[in-house]
Amino acid sequence: MPRVLSEADVADFRERLCEAAERLFAERGPDAVTMRQLAAELGVSPMTPYRYFKDKDDILAAIRTNGFDRFAEALEKARDGASGARARGAAVGQAYVDFAFEHPHTYKLMFDLNQPHEDDYPELVRAAQRARETMTAWVQDQIDEGVMTGDPEQIGMMFWSAIHGVVVLELAGKLQPGAAQELHHGLARVLGRGLRPGA
Repeated sequence: MPRVLSEADVADFRERLCEAAERLFAERGPDAVTMRQLAAELGVSPMTPYRYFKDKDDILAAIRTNGFDRFAEALEKARDGASGARARGAAVGQAYVDFAFEHPHTYKLMFDLNQPHEDDYPELVRAAQRARETMTAWVQDQIDEGVMTGDPEQIGMMFWSAIHGVVVLELAGKLQPGAAQELHHGLARVLGRGLRPGA
């Protein structure tokens, strides 16, 4: 008879399983990883992961949810810790680049993979929306202080697309180490100039 697991036991195993899965999914792709391989990584029986997750999609959703929440938290903290619209925008951009390169496996799984039937995972939808809102909040700061003019959602997506592009290029080895940081600053300056009132 299996022992009764406490909430702490369950949370600890789920976390360890997600850490192993995150690394393997990012390295090989979820389709190339089996639940049996995940069990072997943790030294448990092949059926053990099924006590904690329904299937691989369930694990992927948990990893991505956690990633989006950590990402959003990093950007929110950066914005809250800066004074003035320009400083908040710069802090959010720096936090974005820092997160991507400090957690490359997480970043890849968050943005480079589609989640099958994403609407079946309301916590993932919530976390992804939270992350998206970080891309609008700092832009709204700029508009409120008269630094920029335009639609905050559209501007946020422009900046997000630009920074994501240079980050992914460097992560893929298409740019020299550190190039994403430099290009991000240049892109921010160019886009910012074009969005100033009267520009």
